Amino acid sequence: MTTAPVPLDLERTNYLTHTRGVLSWLLTLDHKRIGLMYLVSVLASFLLGGIFALLVRTELMFPNYDAVTGEMNPFIDADTYNRWFSLHGAIMVFLVIIPSVPAALGNFVLPIMLGAKDVAFPRLNLGSYWLWVIGAVFAVFAMVSGGVDTGWTFYAPYSTDETRQGVVWVASGVFILGFSSIFTGLNFIVTIHRLRPPGMTWFRMPLFLWAIYATALIQVLATPVLGITVLLLAVERLMRVGIFDPALGGDPVLFQHFFWFYSHPAVYIMILPGMGIISELISVHSHKHIFGYKFIAFSSVAIAIFGFMVWGHHMFTSGQSGLMNAIFSAITFSVSIPSAIKVFNWLATLYKGSISLNTPMLYALGFMGIFSIGGLTGLFHATLASSIHLHDTYFVVAHFHYVMMGSALIAMIGGIHHWWPKMTGRMYNENAGRIAWLLVTVGFNVTFFTQFMLGSKGMPRRYHDYSGPGWSPELTELFHTYHMISTIGSYIMAVGFFLIAGYLLHSLVKGKRAPANPWGGRSLEWQCASPPPWDNFSEPPTVEDCYDFSQLVWDEKEQGYLWEGDGIPERQPA
Repeated sequence: MTTAPVPLDLERTNYLTHTRGVLSWLLTLDHKRIGLMYLVSVLASFLLGGIFALLVRTELMFPNYDAVTGEMNPFIDADTYNRWFSLHGAIMVFLVIIPSVPAALGNFVLPIMLGAKDVAFPRLNLGSYWLWVIGAVFAVFAMVSGGVDTGWTFYAPYSTDETRQGVVWVASGVFILGFSSIFTGLNFIVTIHRLRPPGMTWFRMPLFLWAIYATALIQVLATPVLGITVLLLAVERLMRVGIFDPALGGDPVLFQHFFWFYSHPAVYIMILPGMGIISELISVHSHKHIFGYKFIAFSSVAIAIFGFMVWGHHMFTSGQSGLMNAIFSAITFSVSIPSAIKVFNWLATLYKGSISLNTPMLYALGFMGIFSIGGLTGLFHATLASSIHLHDTYFVVAHFHYVMMGSALIAMIGGIHHWWPKMTGRMYNENAGRIAWLLVTVGFNVTFFTQFMLGSKGMPRRYHDYSGPGWSPELTELFHTYHMISTIGSYIMAVGFFLIAGYLLHSLVKGKRAPANPWGGRSLEWQCASPPPWDNFSEPPTVEDCYDFSQLVWDEKEQGYLWEGDGIPERQPA
């Protein structure tokens, strides 16, 4: 349990070995260790949320009604099903996707990309992590105390019902998690403003930092709205003040306005950092200067701004005026412009690049395809006529997962593979990585593309069953076919995720030692050792164009990339 430094060898110690003992991790102020703890915690939550997802898909695999006996034979009852899908959604959104890239990968990479020794407020950074842990504990306590069955959106009047005690615990957890998100965003904003080294102007920053910066602005400005909303929910339940509950004179639609005013910007808290990762992956693994740097940078800020103005498209069927529906529809279409700018510039970067089809690049290419499907299917929800028909169907579920899981989480996994050698100092098995990517990509598309067809045929989301009196046998059989295919796809995807966990953990023990720059990256994190020293850099690094690959060379001895002028002999051209 000691926190005493390990004696220095001839080489400088890295952040993993600089101090030892449990307390040296739990009380660390090192951004790299905090990022690693975030990553482990987020992946553990991902496992828990994924288990609930598989249970929900297993229930939907077969219809529950037995036409011979006339009895219902469900895998789980309706109330348990409601709790499972609610917990799946809440865990995945609040404990996994929102903190995944900014808090985990952002914490680890951002200061090194800036050439800084740490974030601006290291103690606040540690406090943000422990707030996340406390919020997660509240959510877990809600599970063991009966769970919550309101859906992850906690819509009133369901969440105002006094019989649903788990709502208070989950809402309290979300309130605490909100502070963690705000503090992380504030820390990143100050770090980027104040700790950039000489020579790193705004337009010489890596695009990942632009994405993190835009995300941090949303975190600081939008998250307080969610905190106030869940606080009002708790006040209403405890003091019986009519705010959202119509039985007390409240308005449940007001809750929807508050919730989506945060939650749609939160969509970009989830996806913008992933876009930043993809910008790095596309450029580094095609060994080509990023195309349209300023357009991609400004599009991140544009997405953050537009994200605050489109929350009403979630409420086309709530009774708001036709004029407001038309305005929100038009603004929603405009969000596609900065997103399309990114995709077109990524494609232009790939053109005539020296593309390495390694695991990180495969995830980047997969992201582009999946995100394009997710974005284009969003146009159906922006169009009033089609949105009314598709509202609350599995088409919404499929679109949401293509954007959130298929894009945000796929980008995070690509980022983990990209920076894994830097974080751990070990290389993973590339063949296993490619196989896992294929399983995840095929499994994901089989799972969720099928649900577009389910939704277009009218299958409502959040339904426990799709058989029995009131359902036509033909429709039940059609839904059963689609649900069967979707569930099989989820099992394939789960195998891919477990394979990823297996070979990454195996690399920690048996993996080949990673060179400082295994991919040929040009940003500052590739100028320090793998894993990084505890203070990142012994002297300020040289800031140059982080996307200039013209002097890239391959060092046979080190099995890594170097740059002209490094003074290492016997280098060969890439």
